[in-house]
Amino acid sequence: MKSGLSFLVAARRCEIDELDQLARTGELVGAIGRLVHALQRERGLSNVLLGSQGTRFAAQRSAQIGECIRLEQDVRAGFERLRVEGRRLGSGTRLFSRIAWVLPGLDALPVLRRRIASLEIETGDATAALAKLIAGLLAVVFEAADGATDPEISRLLAAMFNFMQGKEFAGQERACGAAAFAAGLNDGTRQQQWLQLIAAQERCFHVFTEFAGPALAGLWRDSEPTGEIAELERLRRAAITAAPGAALDTELSTVWFDCCSLRIDAMKAIEERLADDLRALCDRKIAEARAEADTNQALLDRLADATEPPVATAFFDEVAQQPPTVKAYGHQLERSVLDMLQEQSQRLQAMSEELDAVRAGLNERKLVERAKGLLMAHRRMTEQEAHAMLRQVAMNQNRRLVDVAESVLSMADFLPGSN
Repeated sequence: MKSGLSFLVAARRCEIDELDQLARTGELVGAIGRLVHALQRERGLSNVLLGSQGTRFAAQRSAQIGECIRLEQDVRAGFERLRVEGRRLGSGTRLFSRIAWVLPGLDALPVLRRRIASLEIETGDATAALAKLIAGLLAVVFEAADGATDPEISRLLAAMFNFMQGKEFAGQERACGAAAFAAGLNDGTRQQQWLQLIAAQERCFHVFTEFAGPALAGLWRDSEPTGEIAELERLRRAAITAAPGAALDTELSTVWFDCCSLRIDAMKAIEERLADDLRALCDRKIAEARAEADTNQALLDRLADATEPPVATAFFDEVAQQPPTVKAYGHQLERSVLDMLQEQSQRLQAMSEELDAVRAGLNERKLVERAKGLLMAHRRMTEQEAHAMLRQVAMNQNRRLVDVAESVLSMADFLPGSN
């Protein structure tokens, strides 16, 4: 019987180790969120700079780059801590692969920044380059959510990922509009991209509310600046409904940028709340696991100190009466241990079922991303065009987006360029 309780204590110690790793991963997610926010602002400032041919936001952009460099060092330090301590990470292979992919992007940032400063790159290319880097950073967050072994933590990480993804689409919209207003004109392609970015934000924030729960969802609804939202909608209509090629007021580039920035800053406050909640949840889970481990260890010590180890009979209490020769004290201890083992088993089963439910939502995103990748590769589409195509088919056929994605993946061999 002592052997069973020893393994229960060992299981709790393993759980504590996993929670410690999740806490460190959560800290990295928070650092990534801060860097992404700074890069999003740098991207918007860069677009105004490029769109205005270097006449606007040069000083603000330089200051923002300094902030990005500082936050980048925090993220790199977080990567290194995971590398050193990551042998116990359950999802280490996928997570480290994402990190390995994103590091060259961080290394290449100085060259990209110099090209933007010297106006050697088009606005669209600069936006795409920074969007690619941010997508890589968000992929690290996704793997952290997908690899979490505690359902509550996994759910909160999934909420955080979807919120950060929605915020990234808001940042892309800010950059898209900033380029249009700064250049003083719009075109049909940019208008379609603009509409797709608006729809993508709505989709991400909807998924966020499903994972986050009513309290955080309500906080998000209440935090949006009402006046800025109204102004944002007015500027959206002015740019999106104008005839392609129609002139736009260049003075509105600053107004647009500031309006979007206030909204994105409000999103940043929600992001910080999610990061705080994640830290608090990890701390609470670790404290609970340590308390239960200490309780189990105390019971194990009592059994070890017993002058006569209890006879192992309580396991069959439900199917047979105990013989009168069994000592009540030993039987009571054995019964307590079995109750603890049964409670642990039930708790793990409930956690597994809840974790499966959380990962089902994350797996749907994986299917959609794979389908988009196929369309981008074989139909020479952008990411936005591929998603818009999947979404349009889903609407026309009254099917779920994930079902359309599965259909595309099943037809992979028949797509153009497959042979």
